[in-house]
Amino acid sequence: MRAVVWNGELRFMADYPAPTIRPGWARIRVKTAGICRTDMELTKGYLGFSGVLGHEFVGTVDSCEDFRWVGKRVAGEINAACGQCAFCRSGLGRHCPDRVTLGIDRLDGCMADFCAVPISNLVEIPEEISDDRAVFIEPLSAACEILEQLSLNGSERVIVLGDGRLGILCAWVLSTVVADVTLVGRHPEKLELAAWNGIKTCHGGSGCGSGSDIVVEATGSAVGLAEAMALCRPRGVIVLKSTVALSAAVNLTPVVIHELTVVGSRCGRFQDGLTLLMQHPDMPLESLITDRFPLEAAPAAFEQAARHSSLKILLVVDRHSEK
Repeated sequence: MRAVVWNGELRFMADYPAPTIRPGWARIRVKTAGICRTDMELTKGYLGFSGVLGHEFVGTVDSCEDFRWVGKRVAGEINAACGQCAFCRSGLGRHCPDRVTLGIDRLDGCMADFCAVPISNLVEIPEEISDDRAVFIEPLSAACEILEQLSLNGSERVIVLGDGRLGILCAWVLSTVVADVTLVGRHPEKLELAAWNGIKTCHGGSGCGSGSDIVVEATGSAVGLAEAMALCRPRGVIVLKSTVALSAAVNLTPVVIHELTVVGSRCGRFQDGLTLLMQHPDMPLESLITDRFPLEAAPAAFEQAARHSSLKILLVVDRHSEK
């Protein structure tokens, strides 16, 4: 099969082995895949990954032991858990110590003609949701994870740092339950695109004020935590969303002095992202798509995704894929 592979260099391969189907798993014919910040960090050495990249996808079930899934249009949870441990039994398979993660950790990803995930990870995509919207379910669900982790009453003042793909999605998700959400970024054109559902925007951090109840750090930068600490009120909450390969020295003294709570936030449940899509059909996800490339042009697509002007770059895997 065709695949986009990282093994010390980014390569398109026309003859990569197709995934075999193990018991309880499904093979997916991928239609569209998205490039995200984590994919780019993997090419910088994050987690030491080697194999097929990609974890954001929409596709159709090509083969599995449960024939009821065959032919259905799906997205798939990215963590393949053991299903037996205490985390799995409590519904937290995404923290299973024996999990592998699609296109991130010891499991070939979706930037290929086919990928494989457990049947239990599949989420069927309703007809009214287009491929272009469905491919956002993974990052949208990651943004929804904040709502699971924090108990919000709607009166909080929230600042989201970072006007990239994830930062905008976090701001949009939070705006569905909180009235006062400000997105801070450095790119006026991205901030303009982000203005949905009453979100306020702030360029460069100047004029947005400090003393926020909650600060979501989604800058994709190693210094984002320092910026978040400067904007959070005493006994406020900082939610960390960035995953970066490079490290930076950070003075954590403000966490102690101001008694801040720091919450790491990673993957969310796909059903939450899908429910939000159904409830808010006017959420302008399509406006975040900067460009799309054929699978064979993945190296050029990654170069485009790394530019500050880009938001979401899609790889069109199935040439007959609808938008």
